[in-house]
Amino acid sequence: MADHPLLVVLRPTSSDWSAQTFQQAPLLALIDQLSDAGVRHIELAWSAHRRWPELVHVLQDRYPDLHLGAASVTNAGAVDCIGELGMAYAMSPCLDPLLINRARAQGLVLVPGVFSPTEVHQATTLGCELIKLFPAGSLGLDYRRQLSAPLAPLPHMIAAGGLTAADLDPWLAAGYHAVALGRGVMVGNSLDNDLLKWLS
Repeated sequence: MADHPLLVVLRPTSSDWSAQTFQQAPLLALIDQLSDAGVRHIELAWSAHRRWPELVHVLQDRYPDLHLGAASVTNAGAVDCIGELGMAYAMSPCLDPLLINRARAQGLVLVPGVFSPTEVHQATTLGCELIKLFPAGSLGLDYRRQLSAPLAPLPHMIAAGGLTAADLDPWLAAGYHAVALGRGVMVGNSLDNDLLKWLS
């Protein structure tokens, strides 16, 4: 992640689930564009849909050079499924010690979502070396600096939620170790020009 501090979070839609084969799904067409442009970290939002494991296998086979993780992980069943699929990492929108410990027992890195100073402190106490500030857009660019004085040393921090490709350079320059973007990386059917410029 130090070499490529961008993660793109994608959530399968009904059009993806209804595709006869995932090779025909709009999601794969989008990932094709992202991969060709140079994106290396993709988070696939966890879903209880019966085809979710199949989709993960298709992505792992089709994009062997991508670091494929899971997003929106909030329950033990999701952690177990992700661990069985051998995904690179998992992200949660919240801080849940039980989920963190369950993931560790399976050798899986689960990055917790934090919002308040208390949650940042709790994550540090739990031994989390990487946390996700969520929703970062609501907290503001300067939030990490404000936390650093009373809570230093801070874990490595990913900024996620409410950000666009135009935010990449400012947030990275402010000390965040990575930035996560959602489907806003697209403008119509094409990748955002700001994203393409940043990747070039």
